[in-house]
Amino acid sequence: MADGARTHAPSALAACAVAIAVLLAGCASGPRSGGGAGGSFGGRDGPGSNIPSDLDRVPDAEPRVEPIRNSGGTSKPYTVLGRGYQPITDDRPFRESGIASWYGRKFHSASTASGEPYDMYAMTAAHKTLPLPSYVRVRNPANGREVVVRVNDRGPFVDGRIIDLSYTAALKLDLLRGVAPVEIERITNEDLRTGAWRRDSGTAYASAAPAVQPPRTTAAAAVPVPSAWVAQVAMDAPAASTMPIAPQTTMTPMTAPEPLAQTAPPTPEAASPRQMEVAELPPMAPVTAPAPLARSTAASSSAAATAGFWVQLGAFRERDGAQNLLSEAARGLPALAPQLRVFSEAGTHRLQAGPFPSRSAAGEAVAQLRESLRIAPMVVERR
Repeated sequence: MADGARTHAPSALAACAVAIAVLLAGCASGPRSGGGAGGSFGGRDGPGSNIPSDLDRVPDAEPRVEPIRNSGGTSKPYTVLGRGYQPITDDRPFRESGIASWYGRKFHSASTASGEPYDMYAMTAAHKTLPLPSYVRVRNPANGREVVVRVNDRGPFVDGRIIDLSYTAALKLDLLRGVAPVEIERITNEDLRTGAWRRDSGTAYASAAPAVQPPRTTAAAAVPVPSAWVAQVAMDAPAASTMPIAPQTTMTPMTAPEPLAQTAPPTPEAASPRQMEVAELPPMAPVTAPAPLARSTAASSSAAATAGFWVQLGAFRERDGAQNLLSEAARGLPALAPQLRVFSEAGTHRLQAGPFPSRSAAGEAVAQLRESLRIAPMVVERR
């Protein structure tokens, strides 16, 4: 753990000054004397002597809908070191940027504020006000790594620190060397019910998407998928829509008037060759754009016009959320306003800025947005 404090919220029996003193002392409240940044354990805390192998392969916490307590227990207001805290008792979205620390063997197997034993090798975390339990996505902006953890404890009670991670979570984020800036985003129960929490995770997924050809069904509407997948499906659709209007088989295959011959009845024998001919003739694609599948055509033309590197500011279930963030971003960074667009794809509304000529240019915009709006944008690639 970094040199920060670990403690739990006082229980109902902690009114007694002696009990509070024992609790805080047992949980190492307040900065440790002589402690350095994480990694300087002073013989008191650290990774343990028998570290399991392959901890970097431990899966993230799997979010599930869990009830939120509205009163009593871990939802009660509490005070630690003279400062009061009001736990969140509803399903509101929550984002925060600040310093993360981690805690290790000193607290391993000890009870957390939720009553669960602390497992330093699980994907868990402590937060001062989020519901117990709840789930958050934690991002290390220095390397782009992200993890999902289950919040089941209170802390850290040190100024400037927003989250205390388990040893394994810190390892996966490459934070074991000490405290470091992170960005956290709550995964709400509503996100879980709608599947919106399974957002795309950046260019690593998006750039690999064009190789995935099978998603040509309506399955894309069931869960949000990377925008490049949607673009690929949309661009495939118009070619298929030209099959019913294929001319007679005796017709020369590459004459321009063919797409207008809608009075000719479709023949099964002509369908397959025609599909292949259109696919092999990219210049003909604009001619088939007015096909009856208007929605696919619109998505295709949009994707073609927006290829490149974009910065995603946020993804929302409701379009109003994206529009509100757009207005906020336009006020905070007026120079970026002309590049802001809302993409509505697969039931998710994404606010993105771009396109940018290169990944590095998009990265500069990420830094500006993070500083001005205190959000956690990321670079995505549209193809």
